[in-house]
Amino acid sequence: MTVPATQAHNRQGSTLPRGAAPDPTGPLAVDATGLHKSFGTHSKTVHAVNGIDLQIRPGEVVAFLGPNGAGKTTTIDMLLGLSKPDAGSLAIFGMAPRAAIAHGLVSAVMQTGGLLKDLTVRETAALTASLFAQHQPVDEVLDRAGILDVAGRRVEKCSGGQQQRLRFAMALLSDPGLLILDEPTTGMDVEGRRDFWQAIRADTARGRTVIFATHYLEEADAYADRIVLVRRGKIVADGTAAEIKNLASGRTVLATADNADAAALAALPGVDSVQVQGERLAIRTKDSDAVARYLLNSTNAVDLEITSHNLEDAFVALTGDADAAAEITGTESKGK
Repeated sequence: MTVPATQAHNRQGSTLPRGAAPDPTGPLAVDATGLHKSFGTHSKTVHAVNGIDLQIRPGEVVAFLGPNGAGKTTTIDMLLGLSKPDAGSLAIFGMAPRAAIAHGLVSAVMQTGGLLKDLTVRETAALTASLFAQHQPVDEVLDRAGILDVAGRRVEKCSGGQQQRLRFAMALLSDPGLLILDEPTTGMDVEGRRDFWQAIRADTARGRTVIFATHYLEEADAYADRIVLVRRGKIVADGTAAEIKNLASGRTVLATADNADAAALAALPGVDSVQVQGERLAIRTKDSDAVARYLLNSTNAVDLEITSHNLEDAFVALTGDADAAAEITGTESKGK
């Protein structure tokens, strides 16, 4: 059965007050400096994490994005104390990861994992709660996860979205300071995703810290305070969604014209690419004004529109992986 990362050690008890959010003026939720992690032999070594520096304050919601093989899973494994860095330092709320886990300060909700299908939703949560020295009331966390109304339903009768919310409820039982989410809204409909993120936002208002991976780029755009882009074991961008978008230079000029010369457009200063689909044009350029002047003065272009690059454009530009833009959080192999 899938359980929060806290369960393995929480029987040791906690010296920290339960139910209290971490002090924003206290230690960083995550303080990683110069993290390195390699796999393989001397003749063939793969540097999965190659010098990551990451500081996250309590209460932040951080999207951790990157193409397959970027080092995301390896970094998360180190945050969860599942592996140790070869070099560098890592602290969770001022403690070693395993110590933070022992104090019930970290929980993880993974994309997949076994749930006991014959148990009801409430029985699953109650069984998980029994593994903690102290825990939040079962019905309270089911309500916060939006599944109290199906508490008596057997897990096998729950939808994929309801099962994912159950994993979220299980993670909340220890009232952790740090939640690590892998594809948290997989299987949820649009309304379910919105309700889920409203619950997450309510938690972060109390000081909860969230790190999440998602293949819904619009989700990262809408809900993350920060977006961290990783490529080949290194952080290539770290900032707000607006700041990340601005790192992808240029704009796209869209227009409809039946007499446009694609070669002439491509030859204009600052033009990166020209796409023609019938009469519809899409020109990526660093000088949108020059392209607009050409279209208006030299063609019969109508419906002209100039747009800034979106998060998908920035992702492709910064990670160099066009194929990963639609699916950016598949679990990478440690040998990649």
